[in-house]
Amino acid sequence: MQPKFWLERWRNNQIGWHQPEHNTLLQTYWRELELDASVAAFVPLCGKSLDMRWLEQAGHDVIGVELSQLAAEGYFADSGEPAVVEDVDEFVRYKGRQTSILKGDFFALTSSVFPRQLGVFDRGALVALPPLMRRRYVDHLLRVVPDGCRMLLLTFEYDQNVVAGPPHCVLPEEVNEHYSERCEIKQLDSIVTSALPPHFIEQGVAQVAEGVYLITKLQ
Repeated sequence: MQPKFWLERWRNNQIGWHQPEHNTLLQTYWRELELDASVAAFVPLCGKSLDMRWLEQAGHDVIGVELSQLAAEGYFADSGEPAVVEDVDEFVRYKGRQTSILKGDFFALTSSVFPRQLGVFDRGALVALPPLMRRRYVDHLLRVVPDGCRMLLLTFEYDQNVVAGPPHCVLPEEVNEHYSERCEIKQLDSIVTSALPPHFIEQGVAQVAEGVYLITKLQ
């Protein structure tokens, strides 16, 4: 899956993954990370997610990374919030009152963009990527976030033979495979939901399970 795929989806407004309200699992389980409001929150492949607004309201400064300029601009334009636009290394940074979105390639991120304490919310990054890219994504993520970083990861579990992703099916065994060598993993919940992307319903998928994980990068 190449960057062109995602950029075309944004250009054509084919953004079925964008939720019009805050994610309920974020609201329920973010507290499990036990982060002070002074700790920054990172949202990888953030789009223009309203979950960043929820994290702001919880007191966090938010850092997002996003490939699409339309998404980065849209996050601020949708709420009428002005943003300062500036070049930062290999990125264009859109900086608002509490949220900065780095427009560019996730794999160009370095540890220098993050403070020493950080929380991560991954609702749509891991599940957006095909298998080989998921392995590369986790490896790079764990290289750049600080030791002790706590992450809230959401996954989808369904029969990938019935409908193709994204969002892709990521089973607990795969989460363990990707993270266990460098992290502590705790599965917080697995919740059956019928709130599905339209193409899932069209292909006959009636429900999926959403996995909820607390992942802590070890020292």
